[in-house]
Amino acid sequence: MAKLPILTYPDPVLAKKAEPVAEITPEIKQLMADMVQTMYESDGVGLAAPQVGHCLRLITIDETGPKERKNPLVILNPVFSDCSGSKESEESCLSLPTFTCMVKRFENVTVRGLNEKGEDIEIKAEGLLAIILQHECDHLEGKTLVNHASRLKRTMYDTKVKKWKKD
Repeated sequence: MAKLPILTYPDPVLAKKAEPVAEITPEIKQLMADMVQTMYESDGVGLAAPQVGHCLRLITIDETGPKERKNPLVILNPVFSDCSGSKESEESCLSLPTFTCMVKRFENVTVRGLNEKGEDIEIKAEGLLAIILQHECDHLEGKTLVNHASRLKRTMYDTKVKKWKKD
């Protein structure tokens, strides 16, 4: 397993819609293992394949992370089948250093997809797990937290990112 470099905003890969994983090849198995390792080493609770430069519908999550690391999940081709309620919380993202914003999400979600063995899975989630699932699935649609931010907050962050690139 290796820690992969995490792409940061405004990398164009982060704005692309990810493609479904057609089959679980040895390369995909390696990518899954590397993503879990990268998520943990980066102190994250979730990571989407586009964040590490692969435009695939693949996410890794562990709501017990980043410290405990008790429940790593790999989900290929996740799809929401049931969503209800509403909750607003402050979120951050490994691809947006120093950026946080309030995001309104569904409080309860059901996600279907495939696990790392290619078996059908269904996850009913609430609270933090529901938020993480929605956040990571946003990445698969080419959305980042800046898409949820106000125009002013986004402009301020864009200015900060441009300044970092000059320095």
